[in-house]
Amino acid sequence: MDFMTPKQRSGAMSRVRASDTKIERTVRALLHEKGFRFRKNVGSLPGRPDIVLSKFNAVIFINGCFWHSHNVCKKSTLPNTRRDFWEKKINDNVKRDQKNINELMKEGWRVAVVWECALNDTNSINKAINSLSEWIKKSEINLIIPK
Repeated sequence: MDFMTPKQRSGAMSRVRASDTKIERTVRALLHEKGFRFRKNVGSLPGRPDIVLSKFNAVIFINGCFWHSHNVCKKSTLPNTRRDFWEKKINDNVKRDQKNINELMKEGWRVAVVWECALNDTNSINKAINSLSEWIKKSEINLIIPK
């Protein structure tokens, strides 16, 4: 059973942001401190990547574990109410994510995905930023944090 009333759930879901989330702002600020310059949420690219580093031909998606189904994370647990609705919604997100990543790679972009659970505390954030910094400078095609 859901621990929230329908009104509480509606209020909570209405506050979920699609872009410019706290973790996105944190990652952008730390990358900027390391000297990287980028654009954010470029609408002309498939999936509107959260961070686009044109100079390095790299894009970064910062995915919420629930919304993008990070299966190894307990934050991706589906609600018990309206389970069919949530399964379809999340599965559609996963399919769209993979389609966008494939299109970006066909266009020659390198793609990194940073999961929300990799940004829980200062240590994990710094570790993720260091991994991203190294990846951006190298020629590896993909990066997933955490692996």
